[in-house]
Amino acid sequence: MLVLSRKKDQSIVIGDNIEITIIDIQGDQVRIGINAPKNVAIHRKEVFLEIQEENKRAARSKTVVPEAINELFKRKNS
Repeated sequence: MLVLSRKKDQSIVIGDNIEITIIDIQGDQVRIGINAPKNVAIHRKEVFLEIQEENKRAARSKTVVPEAINELFKRKNS
């Protein structure tokens, strides 16, 4: 893990197109701004982990209701 010290209004750059800027520091909380392309998913870690768990649950699910899938396609094509 790389550990950096930054002050308010200072940034770090990841790769060629992701910039993280320290916006504000209040007590033990730091507000950051992230400038990245729209195709880069950005999540808080706890949200990211929940998405992964939900994807695992969905992959394990064997319940497929063909009628529900057909209904979705009918709505999309209408």
